[in-house]
Amino acid sequence: MTFRNGRNFCNLNLETSIQISRNINSENLIFDEHTRNPDIGKMKLYIKNMVCNRCIMAVKSALESIGLTPLQVELGEVLLKENDISLEREKLVQVLQPLGFELLNDKKARTIEKIKNLITELIQNKNNKLTITLSELLSKEIYQDYSTLSKLFSEVEGMTIEKYYILQKIEKVKELLIYDELSLSEIAFQLNYSSVAHLSNQFKKITGLSPSHFKKLRPIKRKPLDEL
Repeated sequence: MTFRNGRNFCNLNLETSIQISRNINSENLIFDEHTRNPDIGKMKLYIKNMVCNRCIMAVKSALESIGLTPLQVELGEVLLKENDISLEREKLVQVLQPLGFELLNDKKARTIEKIKNLITELIQNKNNKLTITLSELLSKEIYQDYSTLSKLFSEVEGMTIEKYYILQKIEKVKELLIYDELSLSEIAFQLNYSSVAHLSNQFKKITGLSPSHFKKLRPIKRKPLDEL
């Protein structure tokens, strides 16, 4: 599987040759100080580039390696027992930087990452199974009107949420084609496409190749998700 920027834990089986580390300046690693809650003595961190269970395990291990106590680690978020980590700042930079993770402070950046994480989770771990529309899901989980989320995402990322969603689905299709364990019909069903034709047309529109042609070109480098 290939995930974006520095998410090497998700990329070992298929594309170990792809460079996925990022040069992250320490000044870009900003702690979300205002999420401290002195009443309960805990602190929440927002972390960019977490997209899989191995990312969760890696971040948890990195935090523990410098003496911090993560109480809860989810995609993009960590709840710490500590409410002040200023003394561990440099150590945290040193352990997270090689892994390609980045701490977020800006509210807009956190919202964008939350949108991406929800879409990634939906595609990668839930087989694109929606009981409500994507817009309803995002609004419900982020507690913001979808039109506001959509405008913010387009302004920052230069593409619509819908386009990002489609690109994520196509990357998942590529992954399943490379594994070569499912037929195209089974892939279409698993990812909740309305038909094989719908999948094939969307795949060719994005990649310029039919799914069958793509399979013949293996091994082929898939696009890291940070470039989508």
